[in-house]
Amino acid sequence: MAAAAPTYSVTGIFALTRPCSTPSKLRNASFGFISSTSPSLRFLQAAAGASRCGSPGGSSTAACMVSALAISPPASFDFETSVFTKEKISLAGHDEYIVRGGRNLFNLLPDAFKGIKQIGVIGWGSQGPAQAQNLRDSLAEVNSDIVVKIGLRKGSRSFAEARASGFTEENGTLGDIWETLSSSDLVLLLISDAAQADNYEKIFSHMKPNSILGLSHGFLLGHLQSVGLDFPKNISVIAVCPKGMGPSVRRLYVQGKEVNGAGINSSFAVHQDVDGRATDVALGWSIALGSPFTFATTLEQEYKSDIFGERGILLGAVHGVVESLFRRYCENGMDEDLAYKNTVECITGIVSKTISTKGMLAVYNALSEEGKNEFKMAYSASYYPCMDILYECYEDVSSGSEIRSVVLAGRRFYEKEGLPAFPMGKIDQTRMWKVGERVRAARPAGDLGPLYPFTAGVFIALMMAQIEILRKKGHSYSEIINESVIEAVDSLNPFMHARGVSFMVDNCSTTARLGSRKWAPRFDYILTQQALVAVDNGAPINQDVISNFLSDPVHSAIDICAQLRPTVDISVPPDADFVRPELRESGN
Repeated sequence: MAAAAPTYSVTGIFALTRPCSTPSKLRNASFGFISSTSPSLRFLQAAAGASRCGSPGGSSTAACMVSALAISPPASFDFETSVFTKEKISLAGHDEYIVRGGRNLFNLLPDAFKGIKQIGVIGWGSQGPAQAQNLRDSLAEVNSDIVVKIGLRKGSRSFAEARASGFTEENGTLGDIWETLSSSDLVLLLISDAAQADNYEKIFSHMKPNSILGLSHGFLLGHLQSVGLDFPKNISVIAVCPKGMGPSVRRLYVQGKEVNGAGINSSFAVHQDVDGRATDVALGWSIALGSPFTFATTLEQEYKSDIFGERGILLGAVHGVVESLFRRYCENGMDEDLAYKNTVECITGIVSKTISTKGMLAVYNALSEEGKNEFKMAYSASYYPCMDILYECYEDVSSGSEIRSVVLAGRRFYEKEGLPAFPMGKIDQTRMWKVGERVRAARPAGDLGPLYPFTAGVFIALMMAQIEILRKKGHSYSEIINESVIEAVDSLNPFMHARGVSFMVDNCSTTARLGSRKWAPRFDYILTQQALVAVDNGAPINQDVISNFLSDPVHSAIDICAQLRPTVDISVPPDADFVRPELRESGN
């Protein structure tokens, strides 16, 4: 029988007490906004309340919206577990179910993994090293005899790194991909999405009947759906999807060895269950990775939110935002070092840290009255342009178009049909990213950068627009908050703060790198061509948009999720290396 599900609910809105304002020497300069001390802005603020619809100028920021947004009921996934304790939480008035993690639960792993003698981890990319080491270490803590074995292609450059991490042919924990597939009871398929799409038939043919296929991304289901196929019916199919890249999964696990429950939150899904074990195996897998809490989803909901999120707030959109604003600030006379600090350092540092620990409203509440006006102007001008691109992106993912694009791009990495290979190039040689190298080199330890109101307004408008798209598309609040908020501020942005946005764009997963290159320019252009033009033209602040932001129920839901966040903050050194082996060797 499943353990009882206690109710857990937290209410309240975070607020910072120490204000942070724009330096006085910059206060009245027009770098990305109209100064709140100017007569034109005072007129616009007075007029905004009286003219909420039909504002002149034809800008998307003048769209007439009802003050209370209609919200579709989010998905709610219940499940049964005979091993772990299920809890009920209330997020924005919707009940959802989670399993809370912790190292004190490792003793339950043998029960969760009953019948499993070998876990085969296929691939050594972003997730492979982290998940294999976390699983091995968690099982070792309870003296389990389950073997965690790495399976790689013959001749792979990753063999050396796997050996350096303690996996060897001699002790039976490292071997050929196909032999590992055939001998494993639980197969964690952690190779690239494009490689899964090109090799799934051979992979399925090597798996034992009644074995379990584990995925950390729903991409393969999306690809199979696009070609009218599904998984073989003689295997179980589950997913555990950490809401952070592999290096974050490992780093927080290691940091938290003395702290119960440190890690990255995960979603889990059971797509196919041939013998009734799938849910407990998936939850055990998540607990062993160190997930502070695990929530339920489906493979389809996961791949839609994940691929969409990578192209949005997690990477592509934030890349486009900082490029647009850096160029804007420099063109308007700001010193380029300061422009970099007021874009990248602001977003990846103080804004992310504040959202992580206190929520989005705390960023707004930390500003002076002048700063709040600048924030509202940026938010109002950016919200609908960001939503425009995000809406298109979600539909491209949902329709299978974006998945097909990734598969085809992966095939262009190699010579074929008489055409040369076109691997992805790097973006880190442009002026902005060279400025970033200089800024980081001179940055004092622990410096989180300035809280620049206009940048904060654009970034949080982007975050809220992404939340709204996912909400309208029926995703659960757990998934929305983890994909749009927690993964950004607790996993990716700390690494970007340490090494720069360009380093992340050049070195993360293939699917994410492709997505950023395709969609970042779209966000850059629409902000430049619509949002910033609206500001220049004196478009009034859309008070309905601001009111909706300040009163949105997502804030209380984020408040609750913050109580379930990792028990330690991720610590990323300036030389943090998260380059995948094949990228390090090839220079691409």
